[in-house]
Amino acid sequence: MSRRALVMPPRVRATSQPLVAAAEARGLPVITPDQAVPGHCHYYGGPGVADTLALDLALLEPPDSWLPSLPEELTARRITATTLGGTRLTAPAFVKPPSAKHLPPRVYRDQADLTAAAAGLPPETPLLLSEVTAFAAEYRLYLLDGEIHTGSRYLTWGNLDPARLAGDPETPRVLDFAKALLAGHADTLPSAVVLDIGLTGPPADPRRRPAVVEANLAWFTEPYQSDPDRALEVILRAAGPRAELRGRDARFVRG
Repeated sequence: MSRRALVMPPRVRATSQPLVAAAEARGLPVITPDQAVPGHCHYYGGPGVADTLALDLALLEPPDSWLPSLPEELTARRITATTLGGTRLTAPAFVKPPSAKHLPPRVYRDQADLTAAAAGLPPETPLLLSEVTAFAAEYRLYLLDGEIHTGSRYLTWGNLDPARLAGDPETPRVLDFAKALLAGHADTLPSAVVLDIGLTGPPADPRRRPAVVEANLAWFTEPYQSDPDRALEVILRAAGPRAELRGRDARFVRG
């Protein structure tokens, strides 16, 4: 029988090295796609490469409709699901694809700005449009079976600023918010997924509160200061052999 392995594209980012070390510590060799054997692999990398692999993988992803389906009290902003062809920006808006990264997620000034950035993309490309919201800090949580498995702060005011959850004074509030969210919505997400939570407003603002930023592909996210071994556990579940797919996750498999 072929040995189980973790497939990564040839150019592994330096920030992914803790995951490589965690995999190797488990006896899980890290290999390139050309070395992989179908039915015996897990995957960590971008969706563009993933879609070219004939490895019989079950890649879990949150539904495109998940974020805009949440009530505004959980997102702290209005979010609309649309397509590139159906978008007509008349004011600045934050625009991003639901899961893939084929369009840079950012604030687009107007329709001309969006059209220029999206050149070459088909009109049916799904997009999410949201009100422009400044998050004072953003946190990444790796979820497994509806529970928070590990996590990290990764941004403050839009700037990369990774920190362990244990050292951040806002962690209790972020985790309490995430647990309350999962109590009502865990079944709307894959069993292995990444959830990003943001804090709106500056620390002294009485309206400051946690809000959902987005749900992400576990197999295409940076762990930052998360525990790499526990993050890897989520990744292995989220991108593994199709034969090991759990029934409740069948509807979340990437098409």
